[in-house]
Amino acid sequence: MFENRRYMIFEVAEIGDVNFDQVLETSADTVRKSVDETLTFVKWDGEIIPSSVDALSSTDGPYTHSEILDILSTATWAPSGNDMP
Repeated sequence: MFENRRYMIFEVAEIGDVNFDQVLETSADTVRKSVDETLTFVKWDGEIIPSSVDALSSTDGPYTHSEILDILSTATWAPSGNDMP
């Protein structure tokens, strides 16, 4: 279902450089952030990295759907049970 979807992780400080017309998120307010709120990611469909994402300097990726699911299950992205309110 998501075999064509790609994901790029980058520093939150660069979120203002993303053209949200090129990715599947709608704005800086709708992106998911890491537990410490220093990292975020965007997604798009297709092999070609959107130009605004490609121009970011702190990128890690791109990742496939299954790869990003593994990453998002780590402590960096998923709060531990002790951290939940």
